[in-house]
Amino acid sequence: MPNWINRINHPVAFTPAAPASTDGLGVAKGDTVAQMVWDAVGRRGSRVCLRQKEFGIWRAMTWDQLGESARDVGMGLIALGFEPGEVISILSNTNREWMQADLGGHVAGGVVNGIYPTDATPQVEYLCADSESVYLFVEDEEQLDKALEVRERLPRLRKIIVFDMEGLRELSDPQVLSFDALRDLGRAHHAAHPELIRQRSAMRGPEDVAILVYTSGTTGKPKGAMISHKNIVVTCRAYNEFAPQTEFDERMAFLPLCHIAERIGGEYFPLYTGSIINFVENPDTVPENVREIQPTTFTAVPRVWEKFYSGVLIRVRESTLLQQAAYAWAIGVGMKRARLIEDGEVVPSSLEMKFRIARFLALDNIRRLIGVNRARILLTGAAPISPDLVRWYLALGLPMVEVWGMTESCGAVTSNPIGRIKPGSIGTATRHAEVKLSPEGELLVRGDSVFMGYLNQPEKTAETIIDGWLHTGDVGRVDEDGYFYISDRMKDIIITAGGKNITPSEFENQLKFSPYITDAVVIGDKRAYLSCLVMVDHENLEQWAQENSIPFSDYKSLTRRPEVIHLIGAEVERVNKLFARVEQIKQFRLIETKLTAEDEELTPTMKLKRKLVNEKYKDLIDSMYTKAA
Repeated sequence: MPNWINRINHPVAFTPAAPASTDGLGVAKGDTVAQMVWDAVGRRGSRVCLRQKEFGIWRAMTWDQLGESARDVGMGLIALGFEPGEVISILSNTNREWMQADLGGHVAGGVVNGIYPTDATPQVEYLCADSESVYLFVEDEEQLDKALEVRERLPRLRKIIVFDMEGLRELSDPQVLSFDALRDLGRAHHAAHPELIRQRSAMRGPEDVAILVYTSGTTGKPKGAMISHKNIVVTCRAYNEFAPQTEFDERMAFLPLCHIAERIGGEYFPLYTGSIINFVENPDTVPENVREIQPTTFTAVPRVWEKFYSGVLIRVRESTLLQQAAYAWAIGVGMKRARLIEDGEVVPSSLEMKFRIARFLALDNIRRLIGVNRARILLTGAAPISPDLVRWYLALGLPMVEVWGMTESCGAVTSNPIGRIKPGSIGTATRHAEVKLSPEGELLVRGDSVFMGYLNQPEKTAETIIDGWLHTGDVGRVDEDGYFYISDRMKDIIITAGGKNITPSEFENQLKFSPYITDAVVIGDKRAYLSCLVMVDHENLEQWAQENSIPFSDYKSLTRRPEVIHLIGAEVERVNKLFARVEQIKQFRLIETKLTAEDEELTPTMKLKRKLVNEKYKDLIDSMYTKAA
């Protein structure tokens, strides 16, 4: 029988969220990524920079060692003929080698492009060709196969460097080089030319392109956003104002490093502040790794926060009546406190005392169960999140800060102030950016973090940056306190057959608050009523079915069970009660295929692609609008 609620023999003392210590070694100086690298290494030396788990053991790397690896990679590239301003691409999962290759490219004076490891071979070919990459780093044999399949159509590609040579020891290919061999070459080249790496590092300035980040190609071919060194440095400085960190902080890296959120927040921001990066084993081990690491700051997408929440609810339902009562009382106290903080009111000392007891009885054990008991701040972004989910984390005593930005703004440009979080909002504009609404309600951004434009697509750049303002495509509003709220993407707003404008994300976010629903897409453009496609949470739903003796053989059979359909129907009805009749869902269908990051319907941050879902599941959608439905 679970005893996770009443493990209170050694409770953690109550400590309210506080800013990061200011007694550290300071932030890295410099106006380019390369300058930050050398300054960070010089000021932090033998301190731990990052960790990565190998064969069950977390192995640390110091800043000195990171500097050596970046130098070796950079000099190895130079020895191979790499010129300033040329592009390298990295095709790998998030790991320390990704970071080493990235920083090596920068100190050699290059531009670095990331490719999602889930991208198919034709996408790898397009991204390497469009970016004119001359060197390609790949993680392992699986990723190497993609490169080898298309290399004959990539005449600019000179070498393919492999991080993990397992299974490839007997490979003899003049175009393929191991990561270790590249570093050996770099060490030898540095011994012969000890001043060269610093000279090459100085060849790129703040206004030069630093990285390429390719945005989704669901409405056309992918666009390579050109992000400058100035964009990156300005954003890092801004991050340290609304979510300050030092080398005493621990954080996790597990989102794709080719995505702007992890690239800035998970790599360059720690480079700037000195906070320790912990690379998880793989995306599936995040729940286990977070409990091992107990990060002090934790950035994740809503999908992760939803999974943690639903896991806790399942554990509560498995517990005894006494434990359930303890949780209900404790979370209720936390909610009262969170509401007062949300409204900007003073929390009475009597309620603070109750909250300490609530943490002692249950909430601290929930925090430990998730792995966030040491966390000072939780950050969420990249997709909308349910306001009630934010309030739940606030009720645990954890400030959850929703931020908003995009690739073209080089990451977040709005943030909820830690001391005055408004769930449902994306916060106020950070000091490094101006944010305003157009007459049509579109959010516009201007500032030094706005990207340089799209590579090889000047017409798309001209459509996106108009009179110095980045047109984001997000529709929203701003309240009297300067807090912005996102309604939806302009292209996603539904206009029903009756002429009613519907913002689907509001309904979808409420639906995703269910422990049995992972994602949802509301349908209804030019239709008589709204319908919905639902992606269920396999793990939680499977457990529910087993507890209720509902037979099933696989994922598809599970989604077809009448009891499951009834369960999801009840969740839809629960959310329907929160909306006007015209905004309610009349029909829904379950997606019967278990989707993963490799499936085209999902983005790398595990969001359903609305346009593609509408196309791929057209027959299923149409079935909700037949007379029989």
